[in-house]
Amino acid sequence: MKSLRLSPLRRAAIAACLLLPFSAAMAQGNAWPQRPITLVVGYPPGGSTDLVGRTLATDLSNRLGQPVVVENLGGAGGSLAAQKVAMAAPDGYTLLVGANNEIAINALVRKSVRYQIKNFTPLALLATQPLVLTTSPANPVKNTADFLKAVRAKPGFYSYGSSGVGTALHMTAEMVKEEGKVFMTHIPYRGTGPLTTDLIGGSLDYGVYVLSSALPLIKSGKLVAIGTSEAKRSPVTPDVPALAENPSLKGVDMSVWFALLGPAGLPEPIQQKLKAAVADILKASDFRKSMEASGSVVTQTQPDLNAFLASETAKYKKIVEFAHITDE
Repeated sequence: MKSLRLSPLRRAAIAACLLLPFSAAMAQGNAWPQRPITLVVGYPPGGSTDLVGRTLATDLSNRLGQPVVVENLGGAGGSLAAQKVAMAAPDGYTLLVGANNEIAINALVRKSVRYQIKNFTPLALLATQPLVLTTSPANPVKNTADFLKAVRAKPGFYSYGSSGVGTALHMTAEMVKEEGKVFMTHIPYRGTGPLTTDLIGGSLDYGVYVLSSALPLIKSGKLVAIGTSEAKRSPVTPDVPALAENPSLKGVDMSVWFALLGPAGLPEPIQQKLKAAVADILKASDFRKSMEASGSVVTQTQPDLNAFLASETAKYKKIVEFAHITDE
């Protein structure tokens, strides 16, 4: 059988064809961005995710030379926003600032969710903050030892509130229950507003909050902080002990985190531009101070984000399974 010999001209033509997709991606990345970028947030204005998104949008706009517009698309615990970005064209013009719920938790507890982490391109971990277990000042319980003693004495008698089934707040309380071998009744609320009313009013015994939401209430004396949910004390509230400092709760380690993601298949040059811009932003004192004022700590040393998301999802899956959590 005769071997197929190609002329130099034909070999060059074939090589050029093979390089076309790569060249197109490079050209797209080098030209990007040429128009406004939409930063989708899955919650109404004013919340912690929205604050991170708006602060990031301003700084990204300054660095990329195009407007970065925040779109608040609430509903289904952030899933509507995440789904929009997962289904968007991977051209760098539709991005997501999301937290635990919409990125890693909702797919575990909501059957209607039609996306997985694989449908995103992880870009950067922006900030983290702990959650905090609180109670009313009228409650004699003031610390983790008092808390464990009280709830162990009357299993199922005491109630705790969260902002909804399957939220990071709910997950944190279930982790506390599992680690401390205690049982409390979960009361899900539609947001922390009504939760706070019942907690201060005395019809609810305990409440779990994202630190940024609870901080003003703790500082004003309307709520008492029993402990924060990360393995170590938060530098934002160094006087509040971590729940894990109690030997019975040493395995408690839960954060709310905020990440920047794009649709799957985002071209590498666009990824690199975004990552470089975000790295500069995370080092900036203005961004850091803004986040710390709201209870968050900026993530300047980036983890392997794919590995981080896989680890977090495994943690939530374990909680969902032992607590039998479902929102549908």
